[in-house]
Amino acid sequence: MEKIGDMLIRKKPFQEMVMGNTAVVRAMVEAGTRVVTSYPGSPTPEIATAINSISKEKRPFYFEFSVNEKVATEVAFGAALNGNLSTVFFKSVGLNVALDSFVQLGLMNIPGGLVIIVGDDPGANSSQNEQDNRNIFRMSRIAVLEPASPREVYQYYLKAAKLAKQESIAVVLRLTTHVCHARETVSFGSFSGLISPHRVDFSTENGPYIPIAALALEMKRKSLAKMSRIMAFAGEQGLNTVIPGHKTRNLGVITQGLTCRSLQDVLQGGDAGPDILKLGMIYPMDTNDVVEFLKAHNQVLILEELDDIHEKEIKALAFDHGISVKLLGKNNDENFIGEYTPDKVLKVLKDVWPDFVKHHESSEQDLYSDSPVPVPPRPAQMCPGCGHRSAFHAVKKAVGDNDITVADIGCHTLGFLPPYEMGQVLLCMGASPGIASGLSLFNIQRKVVAFIGDSTFFHAGLPGIMNTLLNHHNITLIVMENGTTAMTGHQDHAGREISIESLLQGLGIKHIFSCDTYQQSTLIGHVKAAMAIEGLSVVIAKHPCMLKLTRAQRKKSGFVPRHVKIDDAMCSRSHDCVELFGCPSFVRHPDGSVGVNHDLCIGDGSCRQVCPEKAISIDS
Repeated sequence: MEKIGDMLIRKKPFQEMVMGNTAVVRAMVEAGTRVVTSYPGSPTPEIATAINSISKEKRPFYFEFSVNEKVATEVAFGAALNGNLSTVFFKSVGLNVALDSFVQLGLMNIPGGLVIIVGDDPGANSSQNEQDNRNIFRMSRIAVLEPASPREVYQYYLKAAKLAKQESIAVVLRLTTHVCHARETVSFGSFSGLISPHRVDFSTENGPYIPIAALALEMKRKSLAKMSRIMAFAGEQGLNTVIPGHKTRNLGVITQGLTCRSLQDVLQGGDAGPDILKLGMIYPMDTNDVVEFLKAHNQVLILEELDDIHEKEIKALAFDHGISVKLLGKNNDENFIGEYTPDKVLKVLKDVWPDFVKHHESSEQDLYSDSPVPVPPRPAQMCPGCGHRSAFHAVKKAVGDNDITVADIGCHTLGFLPPYEMGQVLLCMGASPGIASGLSLFNIQRKVVAFIGDSTFFHAGLPGIMNTLLNHHNITLIVMENGTTAMTGHQDHAGREISIESLLQGLGIKHIFSCDTYQQSTLIGHVKAAMAIEGLSVVIAKHPCMLKLTRAQRKKSGFVPRHVKIDDAMCSRSHDCVELFGCPSFVRHPDGSVGVNHDLCIGDGSCRQVCPEKAISIDS
């Protein structure tokens, strides 16, 4: 059976059912991309998985995980200045980290071309918010293409690469969660198999590249002059398309991306439907296409997820051109929230055109109604054997009820949930040392403890730690070290090469404690000792990610799964294993007895020391 990596570098054209995140990698190959960088984050990490499925010796481009999104953007930009087509990808809130560099890219002449893949997350499926990055793209004056399907992900990357190289600019390919993860049969083109050498052609004659006050405004003028050419590109490439409706010619909808797919799902099978203008290039908007569409209809609905960006622009456009069309948009707060899935789109249509959508009350549309069967809530869980669970169980015993705990981004964010309830405030990656420092000011009665993961430590945590040292803040920092970027799929981070403990010592931190999280009593003692110290103290709570470890073990020959068992005669039914330790492998039966779900249990034994009756043992 052919491996995914070999498929992605086939020389001849082929068809294959793939997810959007895989389709874009084949597009990178065909476009002649030479440098790709990233910091992992959902919904985009499968792009890296697909890249890593191609062996390094056969991979037609350089790829790296950088320490954060800002650095990843800068590396890709630098490579593109040398004349290499480059790409950087990250998640929605990753753009916040990259922003200081990102907002400058629209001013720059980038000879190799730069494609920036941003995985936006309407619905906050895997993010702390559902920010609409289209606002940032417009502020930065960077062209944006938005595909609606895996097929378009492939096609639009090729077009984005062409535009980026043609105009020597940065171009954003905006993906959303379900476009990243959807699967579709895609027809791919050919790949010559020839890999040109990496270029090293940087020249200041292509600049200027120093946006000081004397040059910045002229650089902006050049950037604005490119916009008309970029807008023309949308027309030349057919990025904006009109999908004819049926009979109801006076109604129209302007939409984009996955929202268009949802609209088509809702309208499928109906005997009437509005015309649809699907925008493929969402910034800059081709005003000619929009004006023509507005003139041809009596009523037009602007259907877009999250913010009313297109709605405001199109209303202004209609006013400027004196077009007497009724424009409909967001008319309640709920329309600014969540993904525009078919059920959401159907509700919007019923609200604006109630008579028109009456036929969608038929039984087939029950697919989009709320399920009559109640679904019990399923809280997020740390994996069986997770070292973070053991850490939180110990830390909870060391921290006082009145003390303050500060969370950070990672698997360990789940410590906020019962039964651990560790982490009372959270902003973004790497913010915990700074927030904790602020909470420690004028605070002599309540200890402040901050958590941070090892990947986040390198990503964005170090500045806050150094600030704590500089200003002599009084906090205890617990570094949750599991050796990988576990939350997004076990990607490498700088800890592979750099010892956290040595780095902290190099910063001059004197009070550093370290132990495996399975050593519960030792960890409790370390946390208590650290909290008693005035100033910055650090506890490194180590244990390898057990999901990654057990996956590796299962691949080895002779692997025999292990589980724990409970001695019913010894069990006092105190339920510490369920209520305080919280491993999902345990099952509390109606009669109060506790069982073990062998489908979940990995037999690591971390639970044994939490049982007051020592009723848990390894089932040999």
